[in-house]
Parts: sequence; structure tokens; C-alpha cells
Amino acid sequence: MNETPLRIVFAIYPGMTQLDFTGPQQFLSRVPGSETIVASRDGGEVPSEGLVFAGTRVLAEIDRCDLVCVPGGLNATEVALDAAFVGEVRRLALGARYVTSVCTGSLILGAAGLLVGKRAACHWAWRHLLPLYGAVPDEGRVVRDGNVITGGGVTAGIDFALTVLAEIGGEALAHSLQLGLEYAPAPPFDAGRPETAPAEILAAYRARMEAFAAQREAQTREAAARLGL
Repeated sequence: MNETPLRIVFAIYPGMTQLDFTGPQQFLSRVPGSETIVASRDGGEVPSEGLVFAGTRVLAEIDRCDLVCVPGGLNATEVALDAAFVGEVRRLALGARYVTSVCTGSLILGAAGLLVGKRAACHWAWRHLLPLYGAVPDEGRVVRDGNVITGGGVTAGIDFALTVLAEIGGEALAHSLQLGLEYAPAPPFDAGRPETAPAEILAAYRARMEAFAAQREAQTREAAARLGL
């Protein structure tokens, strides 16, 4: 490893989907010789779906990082309008070796102007919003375009982390951590993608998400307009 520790920054925010953050963090924090920093706009406590993450650093006080990762959340398009948070993500990303996200975190990367012309992943239900940021939506579970590496919905964050681990530390390290954490997914149901979910389950899910759809698109359009897109 380099003499300077690999610095990994997770930029989190209130309301995020915690597994988008904790899944990759569990793996990436184990890179030998690395430093993992969890930061938020204001620092301190960050609530998430019944869990509260304490002791986060203030994003503006972090001078640099090698990898920045932004998780998603039901309020990701609202967070994309937070100029202070998005500005800090952009600042760190412009100096990072790897610019990454999980789930709808890619919509926040888009709001930071980091996805123009780039292929990117997102949760399947919101992938269609990526072109508003000049991005090219990709159905892949893990998508790489240059130094931008994005994961699909929620659990794809672990696959994303293993992909990054293999690049940073080699496949042997990725294999070892996968074994140690017993990541051997064997779901009891094949309903994790719209292509395989039962039709009635997919329809019901889409109906629930419809309540958010107009607001999310409006917020995304507003954030894209700030970029002049």
C-alpha cells in the first residue's frame, strides 16, 4: 500500500437508506492501511430509518479523499437540492481517484455535475431520472465509467464494494473478505428485479412509488436546471 493511507469518505445525510451505507462500509473499511471517514453536512448525529449514526465528521472540514461514496435514500432528490451538501460532494469528488454511489446516491452525484456523459446505475424505479443530469442509465448491478463506479439498488452496494476492493487491493483481498463475511447470497425468492418479480407484486410496488414520482421528478429537474442542463 502507499505510505499515505487510502482515505475513504462516506458522505451521508439524514433519511438515507442505511444499508446503502453500511453494506459497502462493512467491506471497504477493512482495506489494509486505509482510513474510513463518515461525514455529513453538519457533523454529529445523522438519523436513518430508525438508526442514528453518531460522531460523523463535518464534510467541509475534510480536505481530500481517494474515494467518496454517496448512499441513496427516499429523500435523495430532496438532498440533491441541498447546495451545501452537494457542493462538498463535488469538491471531494473532483480530487478523488474514485467517485462512487449506491442506489439513488447516483442522483446526488448527478446533481453535483459528476455524471454528464457517464454511464451510471441507480435503483431500477428511479433510473429513468439519470438522463436529466446528462447521464446514461445502465441496468447493471455495478457500473463503471472511468473513475465513476455506481451500484444499483441497496443490496448492490455489497457487489459494488467487492468490485472496488478487487481494484484497490486485488482479487485475493476481495475473495478473503467475501469469505470472512460469508457473502453468499441465496435469496428464498426471485423477486429482486422487476423482470423476475411476480406481476402483481411489481404492480403494487409501482403504485406505492407513484405517490413520490411527480415530486422526485420535479426535484431532479430543479437540481438539473441549477447545472444548466
